[in-house]
Amino acid sequence: MKTLKFIIFMTSISIATATFAANPFFETYKTVHQTIPFNEIKTEDYLPAFEEAVKQHTVEIDDIINNPNAPTFDNTIVALETSGALLTKVASPFYNLLSSETNDELQGIAEKISPIMTEHSNSIKLNEKLFSKVKAVYDQKDKLKLTKEQQMLLKNTYDGFADNGANLSDADKAIYRELSKELNLLQLQYGQNVLKETNKYSLLITDKALLSGLSEDFIETLAENAKNATKTGWMLNLKTTCYVPFMKFADNRDLRRELYMAYTTKCVNGGEFDNRDNVERIANVRFQIANLLGHKSYADYVLINRMAEKKENVYDLLDKLLKAYKPTAEKEVAAVQEYANNHGAYFQLQPWDWSYYSEKLKDEKYAINDELLKPYFELENVKKGVFGLATKLYGIKFTKNPKIQVYNPEVDAYDVTDEKGQFLAVLYTDFHPREGKRAGAWMNDFKAQWMDGKKDSRPHITVVMNFTRPTATKPALLTFDEVTTFLHEFGHSLHGMLTKCTYQSLSGTNVYRDFVELPSQIMENWASEKEFLDGFAVHYQTGEKIPAELIQKIKAAENFNIASFCLRQLSFGYLDMAWHTLEKPFVGDVISFEEEAMKSTQILPKVEHTAMSTSFNHIFSGGYAAGYYSYKWAEVLDADAYSVFTKNGIFNKKTADSFRRNILMNGGTEHPMVLYKRFRGQEPTIDALLKRNGIL
Repeated sequence: MKTLKFIIFMTSISIATATFAANPFFETYKTVHQTIPFNEIKTEDYLPAFEEAVKQHTVEIDDIINNPNAPTFDNTIVALETSGALLTKVASPFYNLLSSETNDELQGIAEKISPIMTEHSNSIKLNEKLFSKVKAVYDQKDKLKLTKEQQMLLKNTYDGFADNGANLSDADKAIYRELSKELNLLQLQYGQNVLKETNKYSLLITDKALLSGLSEDFIETLAENAKNATKTGWMLNLKTTCYVPFMKFADNRDLRRELYMAYTTKCVNGGEFDNRDNVERIANVRFQIANLLGHKSYADYVLINRMAEKKENVYDLLDKLLKAYKPTAEKEVAAVQEYANNHGAYFQLQPWDWSYYSEKLKDEKYAINDELLKPYFELENVKKGVFGLATKLYGIKFTKNPKIQVYNPEVDAYDVTDEKGQFLAVLYTDFHPREGKRAGAWMNDFKAQWMDGKKDSRPHITVVMNFTRPTATKPALLTFDEVTTFLHEFGHSLHGMLTKCTYQSLSGTNVYRDFVELPSQIMENWASEKEFLDGFAVHYQTGEKIPAELIQKIKAAENFNIASFCLRQLSFGYLDMAWHTLEKPFVGDVISFEEEAMKSTQILPKVEHTAMSTSFNHIFSGGYAAGYYSYKWAEVLDADAYSVFTKNGIFNKKTADSFRRNILMNGGTEHPMVLYKRFRGQEPTIDALLKRNGIL
């Protein structure tokens, strides 16, 4: 998933701690490629750095406002674009670490600066004199001889003011300030609650017989969990690397139910981390902001700058997919139920049974499972394979650079060079779960790309995941899903690394939310291609290449329960839209509201008191509000786009070059449909996705 693009909101704060001389943020970095000097930055450096950065940014904004010359594209739009460099320099490591290496101190700083950040942003966006200058340039747009990229920057700059209250009355601007300040703090608190609730849970098992069905590798991991907690036995937790394999393979139904209930009742059990009030307040504040800006709902407000354009188009996509996939999903559920009944499970399957019996049926039909595949997906080999794919497609190479400072010893940093050997980017990789890292997987940048005259300032990209750790006796062996996730996030990183734009705010992944997942999801297609797997997938002990029959089984099993998975994704999309198409403030029960929103997709029994909304980081703290449908829309795009590769050859240089030139290099410099049609030659339809999934 793509997350955490920094919306940098700051204002002055009166904090006197470290001196400028002792604060690395006030120095020109002397590190390799001017990368962040993580070894030198201390937690106490952030607040004074933010303070000075805000002061500098304020001066830069005042200079634009007070410029006596008539507003021009350069002295207003470009000047705004390039302002706040120090602020970006400080915020970039801070917010990245807040997700991947957080602690109580960083979270405390985040809570302090959240309202301050918002106030500073509002002071810029709601400044009448500044907006009048922007508007003066915007009103001349048809007379100015601007490039397509300059036109997009002008549009985005104007919209950035208009969509954030610049046209409001003074009284409404005051309301907007308070609402946006509250919203940012609520979103921050929501995400912190999810992380803390996840980390809080553990279940110690002292009888190994209860772990029947689990592999010895996984049991060893559970033993190490217990050892790290100074306990004797086997410890379960709610991290994905524990939860997913346990639900697939654990024979003990009572334990599966216990873990399922813990996972699906996160932040809904009362107590200090309960998120129900935050959900209600976030939804209502978003509605109030949208209403204040002249929109009936938050979705109406958000979707203006999306490929979908309006909520009716989102529902049209979701409804078409639901109609196409639900009959197949119901057959899939019936097949798993029949299998369970035939193997002694004389009860209606519950959600905590689904993964377990599905995995057994899949193994029976295709003789394939995670434990069979993992020995061929040792992490170091997978890295070689994924990096090698980029070399085959785009000619780029990755060289580990130990001189680049990292924020955790587990993180690696690479020099990325192009086909001519010229420096292209820095790539940081961070693969394993830690208590200070939130769940999931994501890509971001520590430094974006932009042009300074003819100088191309190249990006510093990070990919962060939560993959299976090595054990005392085995290296990190990935599941096939983890391999696919790696390819997904790596696709985002290619979008960030291969970009070549003039302006930072348009480069890389700074595109419409429902377009950003295309470069990531298209990469997943290679995961089951024999030509790709043959290049790196070898048994970690014997060196034997993955057998052709195993790859055939992977291909054969690709669409196993695909419709059920689609309905799961659709349920999240419908839930997201339900919260963000509200046309009046929400009053009621969060769980009941959620049940109603998702009921059309429900194919397994609903379990009382479980909830998705209270731990749905994507939409309540991760930037996907009124945008979760993007994953399904991107599947439509990626299936359609990958059909060009399958037609011309999956490593075809001409096709890859076209994708690079038309999609990856251009960032958000043009409307995404223009870029897509330039690559594909036509608009996408859902047919390629339905064919790929075996629905047509």
